[in-house]
Amino acid sequence: MSQDNVEPDDENLFRQAIKGVKPLKQQQADTGKPKADRARIAASRARALTGNTSIVIDGLSDQFVIDVAPEEELMWGANGVQASQLRKLKSAQIPFDGSIDLHGMTVERARELLWAFLAEAVKQEIRCVRVTHGKAQRKDGRTPILKSHVNTWLRQHASVLAFTSCIPRHGGTGSVYVLLKRTMLEGRED
Repeated sequence: MSQDNVEPDDENLFRQAIKGVKPLKQQQADTGKPKADRARIAASRARALTGNTSIVIDGLSDQFVIDVAPEEELMWGANGVQASQLRKLKSAQIPFDGSIDLHGMTVERARELLWAFLAEAVKQEIRCVRVTHGKAQRKDGRTPILKSHVNTWLRQHASVLAFTSCIPRHGGTGSVYVLLKRTMLEGRED
C-alpha cells in the first residue's frame, strides 16, 4: 500500500495506536526452545556408543504367545523325549530340586527371574524344577497372562526338555514341573 492511498484520519489513528511502541532490537523471534547444550549432547552420544552392558539377551520371544485357559493342563516335550519320561514327570515321579514363584509379577520381571532361575539350575546340574506361574482369571475375561507366557518361554528355552502341569499338592494347573538337560559332571553316579 502506498502513502497516497492512506487517508489522513487512518494515519493519525495508526500513530495513536502504536504510540509508545519500541522497535525490535533483533530480527529473529524467540521460539522458547532452549539452546542446545553441546556438552550434554556429546556426553549422551558417548554413553550411547559405549552401550549398556546390563542388557541380557535371553532368546525368549514374545512375538507369538500361546494363550492357555486358567484350568488347562500344560504338557510339552522336545523332540526325542520319551512318552514314559513325560508320564513320570506329570505324576511327580521325578522329584524337583528347585522352585520359583512368579505369579503376581509383571511379565518383564517374571521373564528376568525365570531366565536367571533356569540358568542357575542348569549350572548346578539340577534335573527337575517347579515353576509356579499362577492361573488367575483376568478381569477382562482373557487368558492368564503369566501362565501363557511361561508356556511359550519354556518351549523356546534351549535347556528345557519337557514340562507338565503339577499334581494338585504341588500347585496343580498353576505350576509346572520342568525337566532340564544335564551334562554329567565327572564322578557323578546318577
